[in-house]
Amino acid sequence: MLTAYDYPTAKVLDEAGIPLILVGDSLGNVVLGYDSTVYVTMDDMIHHCRAVTRGVRNALVIGDMPFMSYQANVSDALRNAGRFLQEGGCQAVKIEGGEHMAETAHRMVQVGIPVMGHIGLTPQSVNALGGYKVQGRTLETARQLVRGAAALEQAGCFSIVLEMVPVPLARLITEKVGVPTIGIGAGPFCDGQVQVVSDMLGLFTDFVPKHTKQYTHLAQAIRAAVGDYAREVREGQFPTEAHSFGMKEEVIEELKGEL
Repeated sequence: MLTAYDYPTAKVLDEAGIPLILVGDSLGNVVLGYDSTVYVTMDDMIHHCRAVTRGVRNALVIGDMPFMSYQANVSDALRNAGRFLQEGGCQAVKIEGGEHMAETAHRMVQVGIPVMGHIGLTPQSVNALGGYKVQGRTLETARQLVRGAAALEQAGCFSIVLEMVPVPLARLITEKVGVPTIGIGAGPFCDGQVQVVSDMLGLFTDFVPKHTKQYTHLAQAIRAAVGDYAREVREGQFPTEAHSFGMKEEVIEELKGEL
C-alpha cells in the first residue's frame, strides 16, 4: 500500500500494480505543509480523494478519516464515512484507535462501509502520546495493542495498520488476528507494508522517517531540472523552434502592413 494525494500520482501507482492506495491525512504534512495531521479537515480529504479516485482503475482506494471526523460520536462517524464513499469515490475508510474505536468501526461495517483499523502510533493522537514514539514497548501498552487488534477484527475491520510497533509485537499481533496487518515501521512480519509515497520517492525532504527506504530522490531531480530550465530561459536556449508554433508568412506580412 502507498499513499497518493493527486490524480497523476494515483494513476502511476495504479498502473504500477499497487493494490491498495491510501489517501492519507499525511497530506497535511507532505502536501499542505502543516506540522501535524490534526489540522486536516473533511473538506481537505474529500477534495484529494476525488482527485485520486479519478486516476485509479484497479486499486482499492481507502480514505483516511481526519481528526475529529469520527471520534465525537457514532452518528458523525457514519455521516463522514459515507461522504468518503459518496463524494470522494473511495471504497473504504481508515480510522485510528483500538478498543475504544471498535464500536464505531462495527457500526460502519454494519451499514456497508468497509473499515481499515490503525493502531500503534496514531498520528492524530500525537499530542496525547507525547510525540512520534514507538508504541507497545511495555507489557501494559503491548497488551493494549493486542486487545485493540482483536477488538478491531471482531468489529469487522478488513485489515489493520500497525504503525511504529516493535517487530516481535507486530509479529505476535499478525499471528493472532485473522485479518491482514499492514506495517509501517513495524518490521517484516506484517502481511503487507505501507509508506508515504512522498517519503519513499525522496520528494518530501523536511525529514526522513527511520522506517522509510528512499527508492529514488525526486527532490534532487526536480531541483536539477528546474535549474536547467531557468538557465536555458535566461540564456535564450528555450524555447526553440521545436517548442514553438508558426503561421503563414502572408498573414503576418499583411498584419504588419496594417500596423
